[in-house]
Amino acid sequence: MNNKKFTYEKSGVNITAADKFVDFLSKKAKQSKNKSKFKNIGGFGSISEIPKKFKNPKIVTSTDGVGTKIEIANELNKFDTIGIDLVAMCVNDLIVQGAKPLIFLDYISINKIELKKLKSIIKGIIIGCKISDCELVGGETAEMPGTYGKNKFDIAGFSVGVVDNKSFIDKNKIKKGNLILAIPSSGIHSNGYSLLRYILKKNKINFKKNNFLKRELIKPTKIYTKEILLLNEKNLINGCANITGGGIIDNIKRVIPNGLCASIDLSKIKVPKIFKWVKKQNVEEMEMLKTFNCGVGFCLIIEKKNLNKIKKFFPKEYKPYQIGKITNGKIKTLFYDKVIW
Repeated sequence: MNNKKFTYEKSGVNITAADKFVDFLSKKAKQSKNKSKFKNIGGFGSISEIPKKFKNPKIVTSTDGVGTKIEIANELNKFDTIGIDLVAMCVNDLIVQGAKPLIFLDYISINKIELKKLKSIIKGIIIGCKISDCELVGGETAEMPGTYGKNKFDIAGFSVGVVDNKSFIDKNKIKKGNLILAIPSSGIHSNGYSLLRYILKKNKINFKKNNFLKRELIKPTKIYTKEILLLNEKNLINGCANITGGGIIDNIKRVIPNGLCASIDLSKIKVPKIFKWVKKQNVEEMEMLKTFNCGVGFCLIIEKKNLNKIKKFFPKEYKPYQIGKITNGKIKTLFYDKVIW
């Protein structure tokens, strides 16, 4: 008979380390928009109130991750920005329908709890919540030895937003003659990293020794919450789209009503240097447009008369510019001309 005592810690799960992380998380969560009278961190479920300013509120939810950008963070041993990415990938979807992000929860699954790494991730999530003016109310950290390899982990986010019925953005507002504007991205954001990593591997590129690639590959996703909600408050948006997985090719068509077409001049897209570099690694144009945002992080569909007014809401580096217009058509998107790489 085996007289050895079995413990959870011997199996690879460190409850003490997990408790320390919860204590840290509880303190840091207060730095997010924590105006709630409820103490959520450490409880079984989080409680939040719907702000009283919403007369006829609708709940909008979104969940997402950051994909294999995590592997870039691992390679660089830099984890303080992917938390921003995580929040961005969720809240940028909420605002497409005009919802104000209200609360955020995270899920981190990891081979072995490493407090330094987890604290760095959480600090990024707190920054993302501050930018998007929402509250980190809880989450889950799962130590899963045997499921993940050494130093491997994954993160997922879940966000809840609220929109008044009168402020809800739906495709019914979009009309023939509306302009399609591109809002610049901050870079690659959090899509296409499996292809990027494949290119780096096949071309034997050590990005850690290339300052340009090192900076661009870890740069966090732009959060558009402030600008979009202000525009919607002033009734200046007919429609919008978050340009994520599927790029501009697949995301615009999701918001176009039947009988109308988003006619987009690809030559108008302002392509940042990082995407020109990727294109030169023998990637075809259509593959670029289906995989990456190519410099277009978010799109607005607006009345032509509001163009100059809308531009004033954005800082210089994120000024929207026209890339197309809404026309009649049986297909929802029409792309013409070629991107200037």
